[in-house]
Amino acid sequence: MLIYAKQPIYYLINHYPQKIKTLYLARELEKKEYSRFMKMGFEIKRIPNEAAVKMSKNANHQGFLAEVEDYKLHNYQTFLNKEFILVLAGLTDVGNIGALIRSAYALGVDGVIVTGVKHLNIEPILRTSTGALFDMPLAVEQNIHNLLNDFKMSGFVTYGADMDGVDICEVRPAQKRVLVLGNEGEGLTARLSSKLDTIVSIKMAHDFDSLNVSVAGGILMQRMWV
Repeated sequence: MLIYAKQPIYYLINHYPQKIKTLYLARELEKKEYSRFMKMGFEIKRIPNEAAVKMSKNANHQGFLAEVEDYKLHNYQTFLNKEFILVLAGLTDVGNIGALIRSAYALGVDGVIVTGVKHLNIEPILRTSTGALFDMPLAVEQNIHNLLNDFKMSGFVTYGADMDGVDICEVRPAQKRVLVLGNEGEGLTARLSSKLDTIVSIKMAHDFDSLNVSVAGGILMQRMWV
């Protein structure tokens, strides 16, 4: 798996150097920094910028690229003994998913489950999570209704985000809780909303259509951090 850009690669260097197979450098480093990398056990290759551009498919690689171990998805049933789970119902934008995973790791979530997608492209999610994906257990499950039933049977209370819900500031979250965020365009389906215990919303100072799902998710996760 190839990732690029300085921030996610430095996250791996500083926290999980053993997951890096080859580090590709398309820029000069200070001697002290290069010497530090040389002691970490992974292969280092210097490459011209043209090669880096080709490898990153014209993306902004910032002079850093790395071949890393593939990310191993988790089975969501291993989350049933946790306390705070985030479920992404039909989200498709990998930038939003990565940002939510980063926020989830920062705000006490124990696991993230992506539902309603046939294929999840891990590389850009790892990049936009700035490496936090390696610290956040992630599962993929097609049938969200069976998944929610399993969590309810395990004592979880389920919450969904919608503009017509109860102000999250007025809600006292359960100790074992699942937060469900709908997709970027349609939000939660009516069928899914009807299966959830409580629908919550974010009170805003001005009359406004909606917040970006990753922004709204970050606010809700912070409010639900018990």
